[in-house]
Amino acid sequence: MMAPMEGVTDGVYRNSVEKTFGGWDFYFCDFLRIPCEGCYKIPHIKKHMGEEYFIDPKVKRKTGFQILATQKSNIEEHLEKLAELEVDWLDLNLGCPSKKVNGHKGGAYLLDDLPALIELVSKIRKNWNELFTCKIRLGYKDTKNFENIILTLQDLGVEAITIHGRTKEQLYKGVADWTYIKKAVEILDIPVIGNGDIWTISDIKRIQQETNCHGVMVARGAMKTPWLASLYKSYKSSLEEINNDEDFLLNLRERNLKKYFTNLNSDYSSLSESYRLKRFKGLSRYAFDDFNENYKSNFLRTQTLDGFMNSSFFQ
Repeated sequence: MMAPMEGVTDGVYRNSVEKTFGGWDFYFCDFLRIPCEGCYKIPHIKKHMGEEYFIDPKVKRKTGFQILATQKSNIEEHLEKLAELEVDWLDLNLGCPSKKVNGHKGGAYLLDDLPALIELVSKIRKNWNELFTCKIRLGYKDTKNFENIILTLQDLGVEAITIHGRTKEQLYKGVADWTYIKKAVEILDIPVIGNGDIWTISDIKRIQQETNCHGVMVARGAMKTPWLASLYKSYKSSLEEINNDEDFLLNLRERNLKKYFTNLNSDYSSLSESYRLKRFKGLSRYAFDDFNENYKSNFLRTQTLDGFMNSSFFQ
């Protein structure tokens, strides 16, 4: 699964990656923040999800709609609109570590406020008849309530849980602790999806072997290598051999990055050059990690879209 990533996994991006590389079984849109007052109009929700979701059954079947909500969010009215739009997979963000999001008592904050979490999840389950999943972290400041949280979510009718192996306090530092994912698999009756520090095809195999998780969700690793899923499926019978072939992987990365940015530039052509340049610089933070540092710094310093797309790398 390609994880929901704010400012990244919009409809155009998901469709472009699918067209260019494929391989991903499921995608998620970046979260839609549910307000406490008022309600988004249908066109706003459709624009957020991407028009192709609503016109192509194949896109719909493999895409989850993630929301960010709090105890006070106007959730019922929005669920009515999502049902009207025939959305059939809703995912609740309970893992966002953003200071702003947590300051408004959303995202990972709810892992530290069980009564608020129970009220929100109960309200969603009562008003939502389709697939309902959650994405969580191990806890807010620590992991002491981890088992209670996941068992509570299961008891409330959540049908699958994705677990990122860090607390909110850890942000993205240190190493993701997959032992909690394994523990969740052992004590829950619903599917558990493993997430955190999945960068290579060997990592995909290793998290499955170490945790017995039912699926794997990739976030930053998918930003670095958006063809990771197709690479895994093509070479899963010889993972170590391919993963250790640095020349092969670097040549593949160079070829694929050219296709990746060229296709994205074409698919985003209706949007301003300044917007595209900003997006491409954000993606460059991870995409060029395996190259000389000058590559990344040159892309990040580029002042124009032409300068980015006409660099020597793409020639």
